[in-house]
Amino acid sequence: MSRLLAVGSVAIDSIKTPFGARERSLGGSATHFSVAASFFTEVGVVAIVGGDFTEQDEAVFHERKVDTAGLERVKDGKTFFWAGEYSFDLNTAHTLDTRLNVFGDFKPTLSPDAANAPFLFLGNIQPTLQRDVRSQSKAKFVAMDTMNLWIDTAREELLKTIAVVDALIINDAEARQLAQESNIIKAAKVILKMGPKFLLVKRGEYGAAFFSNDAYFATPAFPVEDVADPTGAGDSFAGGFMGYLAQQDHVDEESIRRAIIYGSVMASFNVEQFSCDRLRALNPEEIQQRINRFSEFTHFDLYPNMKSVNSAVKQLERR
Repeated sequence: MSRLLAVGSVAIDSIKTPFGARERSLGGSATHFSVAASFFTEVGVVAIVGGDFTEQDEAVFHERKVDTAGLERVKDGKTFFWAGEYSFDLNTAHTLDTRLNVFGDFKPTLSPDAANAPFLFLGNIQPTLQRDVRSQSKAKFVAMDTMNLWIDTAREELLKTIAVVDALIINDAEARQLAQESNIIKAAKVILKMGPKFLLVKRGEYGAAFFSNDAYFATPAFPVEDVADPTGAGDSFAGGFMGYLAQQDHVDEESIRRAIIYGSVMASFNVEQFSCDRLRALNPEEIQQRINRFSEFTHFDLYPNMKSVNSAVKQLERR
């Protein structure tokens, strides 16, 4: 049984960035998420693909030992397709074409093993479907993603779904849109009243922020010098975040803070090459090295002269 289940999309993308292009690139929320999470825990994926989904595509999952028993295959259909382009502002993708194909009829049904996974991630799919999956699952910790489309077109259904999950993971523009607040701190307060215990706000190259009713934590992104393709960075962040939590089997403020760092590191690797290519070549030692570097450049000493101050105080006391 997988400890972490990902329900979302597996897609064929066509990507163009200022640094290159790829006509056929394996993507989708469930793909990037599960590959990133697989470095930390056992992962299963629930998604739907068409007859154009090849053995080479599926090899990405098998290499990382991701359980694909929940991958529905429609031989006479085509896999979800998305074409996008990025300018030098890599935080914004410009959609050129979207074809739902078999994904338009996706109605995920969990097997008994999948339903028993203790951690569940609901990728960016229609909110009613997300809530239906949540009702099938016995997970003790559930996180979800969403997007501006659902905030605009299915707000009431989305609010019902947000109310039954533990964590919402969205970007800063979506947080402002959902809360109808321009200030992100005020937006977070509004969103937490909708029901989730935790809110994680992805800020692209500027990092991430965590909110609960009792705590706030923010971190920069890991600085990446050579970015090839930002597609899937947010899902890789969520994969590292949820994968670490599932590995620890414990969710509190401290574990969430650490999980955010691991999520940020996985996202930093993801953007270095197209599709999941960088994650496929990644090894655990590289992850730990980057975690250590992250710790070094975010550390500071709050009282650098405290040792000398204490020494001076003791000398005065002797007099």
